[in-house]
Formats: sequence, C-alpha cells, structure tokens
Amino acid sequence: MTAIGLDTQSTDKSGELTSVVTRTTVLNEGTVDAKREEILHYFHQSFSLYESLFECLVDDEAYYQRASPLRHPLIFYFGHTAVFYINKLNVANLINERIDPSLESSLAIGVDEMSWDDLNDKSYDWPTPATVKAYRDKTRKLVDHFIRTCDLTLPIQWNDPMWIIMMGIEHERIHLETSSVLIRELPLECVKPHSLWSNICRDTGPAPDNELLPVSGGSVSIGKSKDDPLFGWDLEYGKQVTQVNDFNASKYLVSNGEFLEFIKAGGYEERHYWTDEGWGWVQYRNAKMPVFWSFDDGCYRYRTMLEVIDMPWDWPADLTWLECKAFCEWKSASTGKLLRMPTEAEWYRLRDNVDTDQPFWKNAPGNINLEYDMSSCPVNRHECNGGFFDIIGNVWQWTETPIDALKGYEVHPAYDDFSTPTFDGKHNIFKGGCWISTGNYAIKDARYAFRRHFYQHSGMRYVEAGPLPEVTMNIYELDDAVSQYIEFHYGDSYFDVPNFPVACIQLAIDAIGSAPNARALDLGCATGRSSFELARHFDHVDALDFSARLIQAPSQLQSSGLQRYAIQDEGDLVSYKEVSLDTLGYSDVSHKVSFMQGDACNLPDKFDEYDLVFAGNLIDRLYDPAKFLDLIKSRIKSGGYLVLTSPYTWLQDFTERENWLGGFKADTGENFTTLEGISDALKPEFVQQGAAQDVPFVIRETRRKFQHSVAELSVWKKL
Repeated sequence: MTAIGLDTQSTDKSGELTSVVTRTTVLNEGTVDAKREEILHYFHQSFSLYESLFECLVDDEAYYQRASPLRHPLIFYFGHTAVFYINKLNVANLINERIDPSLESSLAIGVDEMSWDDLNDKSYDWPTPATVKAYRDKTRKLVDHFIRTCDLTLPIQWNDPMWIIMMGIEHERIHLETSSVLIRELPLECVKPHSLWSNICRDTGPAPDNELLPVSGGSVSIGKSKDDPLFGWDLEYGKQVTQVNDFNASKYLVSNGEFLEFIKAGGYEERHYWTDEGWGWVQYRNAKMPVFWSFDDGCYRYRTMLEVIDMPWDWPADLTWLECKAFCEWKSASTGKLLRMPTEAEWYRLRDNVDTDQPFWKNAPGNINLEYDMSSCPVNRHECNGGFFDIIGNVWQWTETPIDALKGYEVHPAYDDFSTPTFDGKHNIFKGGCWISTGNYAIKDARYAFRRHFYQHSGMRYVEAGPLPEVTMNIYELDDAVSQYIEFHYGDSYFDVPNFPVACIQLAIDAIGSAPNARALDLGCATGRSSFELARHFDHVDALDFSARLIQAPSQLQSSGLQRYAIQDEGDLVSYKEVSLDTLGYSDVSHKVSFMQGDACNLPDKFDEYDLVFAGNLIDRLYDPAKFLDLIKSRIKSGGYLVLTSPYTWLQDFTERENWLGGFKADTGENFTTLEGISDALKPEFVQQGAAQDVPFVIRETRRKFQHSVAELSVWKKL
C-alpha cells in the first residue's frame, strides 16, 4: 500500500493527474508573497483534480445520464463549480465582469438532492461538455489573474478578497466528493478506467467481529472562532458546549459483512425497523440492499466508483441515514442493548482519540484526504488510540444530530444560503470524512449535513448510550409578517427612532415610580420584547397574544436562547438574522415570563391581581375594545396601572364601526377622540396619570419600504 504523493502535483505522459495536494491552506502564517503562491497552487490543483474526475466518463452522452433521479446530470456539476467563482466574486463586488451570463444562471442553483416526493421533471437545455470546458478554461484564467493581483494581507479573514477564492476552492472540494458519488451511481458502461481514480484498494478478507469499547464522557465544545487559522463555512463558527456521559462505541465501522446480517434477517421487509420517512424511502426505491450492492448468480457484488468487484465483506457498508437507523433498531432488538448512532457531541469525544488534524498531520491517521486508496478499504486497517479503527476516514459516519447553527452563527454575505436551507430538521450531520474528503472536508471542525435519504460515501459506527437528548431546532422564521414583528421588536433601529417596546416600557416604569411590582400582564405581546423588558422590573409577567404564530417566536427565544429569522430585502432576496437572550441582556430574567395564546376580550379568571397591565398597540385591533376595558379593570389591583399605546388606526377589518372607541363625530357633532373614549370607559375606577405622550415607531417591510407611525401612550391608575 503506497500513499499518494503529498507535496507535488504530477501528471503521467497522457497528461492525467497521478498525484495531488489535498491539504487546505493555513491562512495566518508566512509571507504575503509565499501565501499568494500557495493559494494559487491550491486553486490550480483543485481545479485540475476536479476536471480529472470527469475524465472518467466514457463519452459526452455520459454527462447527461441521470445517475440519480433526484439530482441533476453530471454536466450541471461539471460547470457548477466554475460559475460559482464568477458569481461569488461578482456578489462580493470584487470583479465587474461576466464570462457567460447564461451559464452563470443555469448552472448556479439546484445542488441539494430533492425528496422523492418532490421530483422536478423540468426539461433543461444543458450546454455541451465542450462549451462547459471552454467556460472552465476562461474561469481558470480569470481567477488566476485575480489571485495574482488582488489585495492580500495576513491573516486572511472572511471579509477579505482572498476568502472568496478560498470559498471557491473549498466549494470545488465538496463537489469533488459529491460528483464522485454520482459517477459511482452511473451505469458501468458510462465510465472508464483512469490512471488516478482506478487506484482502488485491492485488499479484502472476512469481516472482523465487531465489539463495543468504552468512551469516557466529558465536556464537548463544538465550534471555532473567527481567528481560526483555517478557512471555514459559516456553520462551523460559534460555540456550543455539551456534557456527554460515558458510553460505548463499536470498535469498527459497520462492515458489509455485519450489515449482511440485517439483510438476512429481513431488514428491508420488516416495517417496524424503519421510521415513517425510512419506510417511505424503502418503498420509493424498492430497496432490498444498499445502493452500491448487487446480487448476481447467487453472489453479492460491490460497485466502486469505476468498477464492480466481488463483495469486500471487511469494507465499510455505504448507507443512508435511514438505513443506519433501521440497522440500529434491528441490532438493538437482536442484542438486547440500546444501540443507535452517536450524536455530534459523542463523536467528538471519540475523535479525541486522534491527536492530530489536517493539514497538520504528517500522514493521515485514516483512509482520508486521498492519501491512500481511491476507495474504501478494510475496517480493521487504520487503528487509533483506544483500540478504535477509522475514527476518521474510510466512510462518513452518520450521527443522530440534525444540523443546526451554533450560538453566534452568522451567514457569510457572499453565500447567505450555504447553510440556512439545511436548518429544517431534515438534514443530519455526518462526521469524520471519507477516502475522498479533502481540504476543509477533512478537518476536525468540518460540519456537513445531508438529507437522510442521501447517498454519499457514508456509513456508520453505532454506540451503546443513554436516550437521545431532546433536540430543539432553531429553524429560521420565514413568514414575512412574523419576521417583520421580530425585526420590529429585536432588530435594528431605523431613521434614529428608538426601539418601540423598550421605549414604551421605560415610559411606563417612569410613570409608576415605586409602585408595587409583583405581577405584570403584557396583552398583545406579539413577539415579546415588551414582555422581557417588563421582566426586568416585575417578579412575574404573563404575556398573551391572540396569534399562535407570533407567540412562537418569543417562546422559541425563551426556550433555546436564540431566534433566527429572515427579513425581505427585495423580491425573493432576504437577509438572515439572529437574536439571542444573552446579547439582549434577558438571560437572567426570561424565566419570569409565561407566554400563552389568549384573547384579550375573553381572559380566563386566572389572569388576575396585576400591578401593571400593558397593552401595546392593541386597542384598535380588538373586535370589542370596550368589552376589553371593562374586563381589564377588575384584573388590576387597587393602586395598579394600565398602560395603553395605539396609533388609533381604526379599521373595520378588525373592529366593527359601532365598536370604535373614538375617531368619529359625537352626537353633538364634535370630534370624539379615542383617548376620550378610553377615559369614559375607564371612569370612575381609573384616573389618567399625566398627559398622553407620542411614541414613534418604524416597521421595516423591505430594505426600501418602511411604515413610520406615531402611537399615543397613556397611563391610567386604578383608585
């Protein structure tokens, strides 16, 4: 077994690549000139390595074969990585030129695998391979010039021009791997041998008996800081600390031989082993075995990228997450042990048995980074500390953890949809890399996730551990109306207008002075900023809103500490934002608030005995505001306060004309204001405290459209 060359890139007489450099670039050391040359070399060898993958296709027709009905043909991916450079350099305003706008549009979007129940049969007018190759040649020349001439300082950080180049390189490294999977799924007659990619492992033997070995628990910190020396994707940054209990993990990855036991036990026929999603996938695929297996003339065979070989029983099984989950259910039932895939945090505890990381290792401590074979290899070849094998490399290891952003996450402005579409509870993390994982794909901090029915060079290691921790997904709020309210309550201030909920509560607190502060009620709390502000001053706050959709946002913020949302910029373009209890300063008081759905005109009896009731911009949105005022009078203690704000925009869509409190001509023919109507409704129990005050507010609809309004705030004391 000979490792592929690590320090040079070379070709044979035919011009094909025979060895490659695969380690990502360290961005905070060396001289500017040397770093520029290093990145230039990294770019060219990545570009050439990717093109060499497509040299495995037998003819032009193979580019248009649908290797998977859920993904585009390979012609899309051949051009996609090149148009990425041009599109991102333009988005970042680093260049002002296009090579082929048509290709830069048609080959830009459509990477993620679809669900089988959401097939896209659209007919595409794909370019020829020669057209795409000519485009790639022009892109190579343009990017080469950009690297040689762009501003460069060290360390390279994510707002620097060279970061976009690193993004393009590492993006191509991703597609080196994902495109190799698609080539592996093509009919065998569509591919041909290659001087580099045909160098697969030729060693095989019986599958070793697997066993469970102990892994000590401890604290796990996931995420890296912006001063990390390596390039990273947005979801790698931030911090999440998890306490992991002791557990046991399988010594080996699940081999083909071990997975055969599941098949022989009728695993693909037994519904009870599968999740609902998994069983739907089995029926869609008519699955009987893993996708890279076949059964011919009484023998199992195995598909590598370019060959079909006799089944290597001691190689790792290539599986979807759904198959891994079903296998664990079967294995648990047959052994009497609680077995499952590890969580992301548990995998990190196992990863502690590897004391080095790419690009800093001398030799890869596993079948990874293209340093050994162009395929998987026996699961008992690469031993690590603790007696475990293949902690990294060979195949990716699925985890039980759905992908989510870490605390402190922010999108990169040049690639705002790299991660956010996967924060949907439908994409699970896998860790450890595989034989073709290179660059950023092969580092410890890499965080990648795919749909659970996705075929990658992925398999599993199982663990014996306690029940899975409850997962709270911080999915982005995409409803425009809800997002506008979140931005109104927690987002930026516009046109120098102070935050409205904060300003209102401060005025209320100033007005009541040293009055009792045991209980407060926030009616029409919407997304909850005024509720949290009240919690700074009161021992307990009940927060109600009629809208269940609105109340979910502060409840999510309270329970997870985070709330993510997307606000519309223009058309379909959005900006992704995040707020947290910590940055808002509410971590120590949020527990005082109880968020509930409720009707201000029909409050249950338990909502009673309040020192203060705040109804922000609510009165002119009630179906019966007089009924509300009559009801709320009895829910406030003697000496307590009612604080009302409203712009008095009466609309019959919300309040029938006969139920308006004001904003009309009285019987005398004189103007009758809402403030006068409120005063009449509250008499004689309540007396207004001081004069009403104007409180301006701005609601952002899009980047260029805002509502600028003025509410009137009045304070009423119960006698």
